[in-house]
Amino acid sequence: MPDTKEASEKLVRDFLGSWEGRSLDTICAAFADDAIYHNVPVRPIEGIAGIRAIFQGFLDAFAFAKLDIVKLAAEPGLVLAERVDYFTMHDGRKVVLPVTGVFEVENGKITRFSDYFDLADFEQQSGLKL
Repeated sequence: MPDTKEASEKLVRDFLGSWEGRSLDTICAAFADDAIYHNVPVRPIEGIAGIRAIFQGFLDAFAFAKLDIVKLAAEPGLVLAERVDYFTMHDGRKVVLPVTGVFEVENGKITRFSDYFDLADFEQQSGLKL
């Protein structure tokens, strides 16, 4: 499948939307085995096993997750998505986090996902340390 603008955009939109369903397999299906996930304020995670582990940690920490797209720009193999991520912790606390994600796509899979956000804001709202 060629990495057209439309295919790249659909892959990223589907990935971001998949968080509401809370299925780790569905969320991770968008990624190449050797993908890199980088919450830019902290060190990158390399490979699907590490990505699965961090995403499982997020699912364990949050009772609800919705990643709302504000603006999205796509080119073949590259998607930029400005978002507001909404999380609800198991104790009811809410996290509202502005984020911009950069997605590199190759052969129909995300090969690199970099998220840019205010780490202190996230940690203060969530009580988590990344």
